[in-house]
This record gives sequence, structure tokens and C-alpha cells, in this order.
Amino acid sequence: MATAAVLNPHNVPTSLNYFASTSNGEAPYNFTYTPPPNGLPQSNISAEAVNTIIHDVRGKEDTVSLDTTGFEFLHHVSQEKEFVDEEAIKTRYYKEVEELLKKHTGAKRILIFDHTIRRPFKEGQPSTQQQRGPVTRVHVDQTFVAGFARVRHHALEDADRLLKGRVRIINVWRPIGNPVAHHPLAVADWRSIDPEKDLISTRHIYPDREGSTFSVRYNPSHQWHYLAGQTPDEVTLLSAADTPYAFLDSTSPKDAPDRQSIEVRCLVFDEE
Repeated sequence: MATAAVLNPHNVPTSLNYFASTSNGEAPYNFTYTPPPNGLPQSNISAEAVNTIIHDVRGKEDTVSLDTTGFEFLHHVSQEKEFVDEEAIKTRYYKEVEELLKKHTGAKRILIFDHTIRRPFKEGQPSTQQQRGPVTRVHVDQTFVAGFARVRHHALEDADRLLKGRVRIINVWRPIGNPVAHHPLAVADWRSIDPEKDLISTRHIYPDREGSTFSVRYNPSHQWHYLAGQTPDEVTLLSAADTPYAFLDSTSPKDAPDRQSIEVRCLVFDEE
């Protein structure tokens, strides 16, 4: 079993890239595909780097949870180790994630709608896994409107019934291959976020449809956390209302392996 590379609390001073403005004064947008139509830039968002401290939760994992802070860390050993076989990911690993979430949250139904693998490019990798590096801009994966739309898009004929009960979107994030050194994942305590002031709805444009995410404006009240030396046997559970960010840890050994990770996005229902 992999063990954590860092055992003592290890708070990290760094800078985070927050939303500043849009380059053309229009509503913010991101295209998910390349190239965007009509010569448009991939995104019109301008960022500002703000100095902050990322607080280490190592040894204090019981102080955070999905219901209180919007994130938590669990020990979970996966049968998948390399995550190079897409079919195995969508069958065996998805089933592991479903079982983990049902056991931990008490949910009755889990609907996994996609996953993202991030790793440096290597010859022979599947095209879906090539050159997707860490996201280095503060963001929230789903707006509230987009969350409801996800249910309608994926649950189809069951959507109206399921939306009458509790619905959550939970992302399950884990390192691949080695403990995280470069670009660890930071998450904000959602109690420190002011939704009215801090969250900016941002068009998220797919080839065939449009969703929305939140860009995040800087607020000195934000409280950021991470799990130092997070191993492949430790998963981060993220509520869709949570704010994730890959940050630069200048204290990491220069010769440490680059970060590899997989994130599985799940609709979580309390009803079948």
C-alpha cells in the first residue's frame, strides 16, 4: 500500500489564479473543444494571481466533511492502478466508485456521467488521456442551474421524480501511480465563500450543447486546504458546490514525478 510522503502538517504559501474580468467585456465563457468556431479564443477570462496560504489537513482529516466543508478525504484502495484501459475504467473502476459513494453517503443510486484523467503526455497513451494537465484557475465545476440540467440530460425519464428528492454532484478525485508532489489539489471550505459576491456564472460550451460553471472572484475570507503527500490510496470527495484548484507547491522536490490523477463525476441520489 502506498504511504503518504509527508506526515507532518505542511502549509504552503503560493498564489491562486482568480477571476479578474473578461477580455472583451462580455459574459465569461470557456470552449471545451479546439479550435473554437469563428476564430474565437478558447476563453475570454482574464485572471489575477493572489498570494495565499494552503492549509494542510494531514492528521486532521476528521475536521472536514462533505456536509460541513464541502470536501473530505477517504482511504480507498482501488483494483485499478495504471488507469490506461478506458473500458476497465468505465466498468470496474466506475463500480468501485459507486460502491464507495453508496457506502459512505447512504445514497441509493449513483449515476456517473464522465471522468477526466490528467497526466503528462506519453507515447502510446489513448488520445482521450493525452496532454490534459492540472487546472490552474480557481473554479467550480457546476452552477446550480447546470446541476439540474445534468440530471435532466442523464437521468432522462426519471429526472422529474429524482429532482423531487435530494440530488448531489460529487467528484471523486485520486492520484495515479505515486503520491502528489507537483500541483496538489487545493479545495476551499465552502463556508468561506460568499455565493452572491464570489461566484460568476461562466458559459461552458460543448460541441453539441452548453452548460455552465462558476469562475471565482477573490475574497480574503476564502479558506484553502489540501492533503499533503496524497497517495493513490487516498481519494478526495468534492461537492459540486466546492471550489477545486491545482496549485504550485514550490517546496516539492524538483525531481519528484509529475502529478497524474483521475476525477470521476457522479450524480448522487437518495432515491432509487
